[in-house]
Amino acid sequence: MSINYLYPSDITSNEQAAALTHFKILVESATNKDIEVKLFSNLQLGSEVETTKQLKDGALVQSTLISSGAMSSFYKPYQITSTPFLFTDYATAWDFYDSKWFAEFMHPLIKERGIRYLGTFDDGGGFVAFTNNKHIIKTQADFKGLNIRVEQNPAAVEIVKSLGANATPLSWGEVQTSLATNLVDGQYNAPGTNAAFKLWDVTKYTTLAGLVYNTTTWLVSEKWFASLPENYQRIVVHAARESVFLGHGVAARVSLSGWQESCKHFTECYILPAEERAKWKAIALPAYKEWIVKSFGIAETEVDSFWAAVAKASKDVDQRDSIFLQ
Repeated sequence: MSINYLYPSDITSNEQAAALTHFKILVESATNKDIEVKLFSNLQLGSEVETTKQLKDGALVQSTLISSGAMSSFYKPYQITSTPFLFTDYATAWDFYDSKWFAEFMHPLIKERGIRYLGTFDDGGGFVAFTNNKHIIKTQADFKGLNIRVEQNPAAVEIVKSLGANATPLSWGEVQTSLATNLVDGQYNAPGTNAAFKLWDVTKYTTLAGLVYNTTTWLVSEKWFASLPENYQRIVVHAARESVFLGHGVAARVSLSGWQESCKHFTECYILPAEERAKWKAIALPAYKEWIVKSFGIAETEVDSFWAAVAKASKDVDQRDSIFLQ
């Protein structure tokens, strides 16, 4: 079982390496190495898109991890996960992405693409922080005049534009040079990513805003998976689910340590308060919904259903919390 993933193989630096290493141990032990798990970090087997396409055949690559922007090119409804301010806390995000509802939401991938969904990782820690060269961002008005690099995803362009900034889609490989040469003024990513690439060398200010919750989707070839004996299928799924849970904690730690490190190096760092996030959401959410329904072509009922499932996850988390208040 060859698995292609985005990040370095150092299990202390990112959630993907840690979770997949745990998965390898579990699967090889439970199958007495009948299934040998081979891990390929830093996209050694090819780009996210290339390897995801290869999953249908399942001969060269049996599994891959793919970022949220690329995932929507394979499964259009996934674009809804780019909703601005979809989550306010880790507990709700984890409850939602690990839910039966979301697993069923992803199930059509099997028929449409020959791909099975295994789980969702919090890419770099999920919640994102802006960095820029001009000034600290504390209010929506501070976006005026800024040119922000976004991933090559039309949803990201629409969200940033709605807040009043200019949006420039660029590949990740172009980010640091573009910031250093002032082609763009800023960008956003999870704090762990910002720290790992030392973006304080090319930007001065950072704001932890939680505008979007970045994810990475774990996929496996359905053709390969279906060829396994049923007991091995169960082993793969159980090991994947446990590894995703482990990854949640690692991602949160990476994000926290990344933020603390950022605040040592940036000229100024700022955490956006809840009341200001609510103001941004009131601006960005209607613009996003109009775009995803009218321009991207997702039915409004499907968007509303997705958002309702997130609201239910939030309510479920609150109810679990209440147990400890009795």
